[in-house]
Amino acid sequence: MSSLSRELVFLILQFLDEEKFKETVHKLEQESGFFFNMKYFEDEVHNGNWDEVEKYLSGFTKVDDNRYSMKIFFEIRKQKYLEALDKHDRSKAVEILVKDLKVFATFNEELFKEITQLLTLENFRENEQLSKYGDTKSARAIMLVELKKLIEANPLFRDKLQFPHLKNSRLRTLINQSLNWQHQLCKNPRPNPDIKTLFVDHSCGQPNGARAPSPANNPLLGALPKAGGFPPLGAHGPFQPTPAPVPTPLAGWMSNPSTVTHPAVSGGGAIGLGAPSMPAALKHPRTPPTNSSVDYPPGEADHVSKRTRPMGISDEVNLPVNVLPVTFPGHSHSQAFNAPEDLPKTVTRTLNQGSSPMSMDFHPVQQTLLLVGTNVGDIGLWNVGSKDRLVLRNFKVWDLSACTMPLQAALVKDPGVSVNRVIWSPDGSLFGVAYSRHLVQICSYNEGDEVRQHLEIDAHVGGVNDLAFSHPNKQLCVITCGDDKTIKVWDAATGAKQYIFEGHEAPVYSVCPHHKENIQFIFSTALDGKIKAWLYDNLGSRVDYDAPGRWCTTMAYSADGTRLFSCGTSKDGESYIVEWNESEGAVRRTYQGFRKRSLGVVQFDTTKNRFLAAGDDFSIKFWDMDNVQLLTSIDADGGLPASPRIRFNKDGSLLAVSANENGIKILANSDGMRLLRTFENLSYDASRTSEASKPAINTISAAAAAAAATSAGGASVVAIPGMNGDARSLADVKPRIVEESNDKSKIWKLTEISEPSQCRTLRLPENLRATKISRLIFTNSGNAILALASNAIHLLWKWQRSDRNSTGKATASVPPQLWQPPSGILMTNEVSDSNTEEAVCCFALSKNDSYVMSASGGKISLFNMMTFKTMATFMPPPPAATFLAFHPQDNNIIAIGMDDSSIQIYNVRVDEVKSKLKGHSKKVTGLAFSHVLNVLVSSGADAQLCVWSSDGWEKQKNRFLQIPAGRTPTALSDTRVQFHQDQIHFLVVHETQLAIFETTKLECVKQWVPRESSAPISHATFSCDSQLVYACFLDATVCVFSASNLRLRCRVNPSAYLPASVSSSSVHPLVIAAHPQEPNQFALGLSDGGVHVFEPLESEGKWGIPPPVENGSTSSVPATPSVGASGSDQAQR
Repeated sequence: MSSLSRELVFLILQFLDEEKFKETVHKLEQESGFFFNMKYFEDEVHNGNWDEVEKYLSGFTKVDDNRYSMKIFFEIRKQKYLEALDKHDRSKAVEILVKDLKVFATFNEELFKEITQLLTLENFRENEQLSKYGDTKSARAIMLVELKKLIEANPLFRDKLQFPHLKNSRLRTLINQSLNWQHQLCKNPRPNPDIKTLFVDHSCGQPNGARAPSPANNPLLGALPKAGGFPPLGAHGPFQPTPAPVPTPLAGWMSNPSTVTHPAVSGGGAIGLGAPSMPAALKHPRTPPTNSSVDYPPGEADHVSKRTRPMGISDEVNLPVNVLPVTFPGHSHSQAFNAPEDLPKTVTRTLNQGSSPMSMDFHPVQQTLLLVGTNVGDIGLWNVGSKDRLVLRNFKVWDLSACTMPLQAALVKDPGVSVNRVIWSPDGSLFGVAYSRHLVQICSYNEGDEVRQHLEIDAHVGGVNDLAFSHPNKQLCVITCGDDKTIKVWDAATGAKQYIFEGHEAPVYSVCPHHKENIQFIFSTALDGKIKAWLYDNLGSRVDYDAPGRWCTTMAYSADGTRLFSCGTSKDGESYIVEWNESEGAVRRTYQGFRKRSLGVVQFDTTKNRFLAAGDDFSIKFWDMDNVQLLTSIDADGGLPASPRIRFNKDGSLLAVSANENGIKILANSDGMRLLRTFENLSYDASRTSEASKPAINTISAAAAAAAATSAGGASVVAIPGMNGDARSLADVKPRIVEESNDKSKIWKLTEISEPSQCRTLRLPENLRATKISRLIFTNSGNAILALASNAIHLLWKWQRSDRNSTGKATASVPPQLWQPPSGILMTNEVSDSNTEEAVCCFALSKNDSYVMSASGGKISLFNMMTFKTMATFMPPPPAATFLAFHPQDNNIIAIGMDDSSIQIYNVRVDEVKSKLKGHSKKVTGLAFSHVLNVLVSSGADAQLCVWSSDGWEKQKNRFLQIPAGRTPTALSDTRVQFHQDQIHFLVVHETQLAIFETTKLECVKQWVPRESSAPISHATFSCDSQLVYACFLDATVCVFSASNLRLRCRVNPSAYLPASVSSSSVHPLVIAAHPQEPNQFALGLSDGGVHVFEPLESEGKWGIPPPVENGSTSSVPATPSVGASGSDQAQR
């Protein structure tokens, strides 16, 4: 219901009360659920009209809505039960017990038994807890005190306990104004019109005396009174506003429990048998206090006065065509519409960071300095006034030896790191960076644009999701939170750990430190939607609330520290910004205007103690803090991602917004433009100019710097971090063709693709919710690509038929649509409570593209690909699924590889595990069925291959991969398998090699091994016709092999598809997928969340020329059983 319709209900309620339609008034209150009439409720309780009491309550809450509601209904039904016992009406008491009280037995069976035993007593006052029960009247009065507190504390009654402040007979007044307006529009207005109906628009009769037709006389209004002539509401009217108690400050519940003196709501605790107790002091301040009847005007109450269009026009009201913009007295426009002019809305700068911005923060003093952290771990510092990038630092571990072994191992396996948060200290002398892997780095900064290393902390197991600075005890501290479900406080000077707060049951997503008077505290939010608050002590969380959306939520105070807001997005894409009533832990108002299903996790910011802003629906949306309606929305001249990152500077004159193509847009208001113009007019001295124009690049190592220096000469050298903190230089990947006696080998040349113009490549539309792409597949129809990101979200891109794409198939020539069903929901896997960094993502697509089976470390989910709805979830970990494969003949049978090394054969239809296969010693990382041989081939992190019969599921053969000499795979190197088109041979992919095996003998018939110093293989796949093998590497290179002999025929270098500003050591492909019908089309899933589609140029039609055929063989499978690549193969990489 719209806000105007809601207000109309209030006007009708006032009218009904004035006309003495008492029963109708309360019926409308109950049915609309807009206003809870406490006076009426009290009267009904005093009179013992229990059926009416519960019926009235039912319009606002149900028994099981929350703990307050449960206690409210329990107290009412308990009182009704005791009154029946007091009257010795046993049959009535039994009826109440069975019908009304039994529902509470599921929550407290012992209590229900104790209540039942009261039937055996002659006088229930013999029970010790009920010994002070007086007569019925006093018992009801005592209970009412308790009920009022419970209702006031119940979030479901928020903003429903105060009737809006209206002038008397407001509805009559509006109708009179409407009639006056209609009369002004009459062609022949009479001096004293006779209004006889409201059913049609008023019109004075013709001059000849004819009158407009009217229905029968309607006495609804009676004679239209003069202004002020309506009788005022009586003093005992139910809508009389009550004085609002002073709100309890946050300090009330954050202070030491022993000093709390305000009354507690016992309803927040357990349901008890005893008579309702009078308020008692809090034992532990987890329950919100009782002062919840503070009169906060409804969020929508003042929005009408801020509209620019004529009053009262809404979608629900039909007005005459010739509407005149009449403004009536009393319609205040005091908060004029110059408000949006105070907002930074004009794009004044567009910067290119080189990789996608994930977090930004303006310097608190030098308000044109912008700190940026990106999805590949880069840190940039910009002067947005002069448009200069003052500093650029790539991710580097300062002291690897000081890091924990899990972090060292993780970085070796996958060096990709993203920035989750950058933030300045309050005085701007330090800034902190929270990374997606364990680390927090604190740097010092001075006005000479000099950035120095200050502290490096291995803070959390998994990702560090947020960080903040605070001043408890007048000492600067760093607060961090992470995937390990903890919040930690560190000394900002020494890095010493001061506190660790434990209590969240899910990864902690954000922290928000603050203080009220002399009380310092921290709010934290977790991915299960819980909000907790902590003092700087070891006494645990002080509060436990649920955030709207119950997923990714951040919190922030207004600049003056008086108002608390949170912004969150649910797993289904529902986004919320709300203002909190701190004293009660309840939502004061919820702001409206978000896209029905947001395409990313929405970020927000506050400015000027007046405005809120959020990035949503490819735009920036603004709200006035006092108005829940959207104030304005801007697209910043286009080019924004679905959920852009945003950040105001301190005075609100500038707004930084992340843009597509690694961009950052700087928006300004008039003050901001003046601020930026001062920099445009300044002339810098030569030394400053040279310093600003050459970013101080702190590369990952000296080896990487050497790589950058030599790249101009054509050599491509990539560095990855080593265990000792240095970097190991990867090999020169230029081909060196060894001379052979065969003349053809001298003519043949490896096809090198190093420029974007040498092939067709397309980066699919961005979605910043994706972190890294863990799994990738083309749909079997060939018109879409499905990706599973490491954050458990699926992304589906669909190509449509068009003039440029008549087939509607996937192509690099036409961009697809990032598709969602009309409901807007996302396909999101359940995530386990274990370390998300270690979670393995996997999925499998049914042959008809109707269903996808998927897991991300939690339960396995079955999704409908048309609606994205979850059809079923099953197999909660442990063990967790690590690989999924549909049976080729029966979509209801799936093979599930597990992280405990087992393989489970599961029947979805009957929800039953048919067989459990054991043969691997480490997690299963690959599964492939052959419908010709009726076998299942499995591979594991133990580098072992197993062949199983798909009839009886017994193991037929097993063999370990031969690891090439000099190659040491990581501890949990994945081994993948994929059947050749002939269903007899299969491809084996390991970081040290590519190999083709014959299944029945489980023999390796061809093997290709990269050079010792080359980058590891990250993934590989057959083309759809099995004539090619596409392989990607951790140095971002892609190689195309002839499948018949595993000879290299084409190499795509990173420069062909990655921007020059992106280092291939930080962005690399993790997965590769082949088109199901186009043999020369493949797609890459990257570590930065990007997906690229590749095709050769139309003039070429294929990826290079195959190398000379050895031994005259042209078969699609190797003709020679020799193991190991030839010398020329070895030298090619």
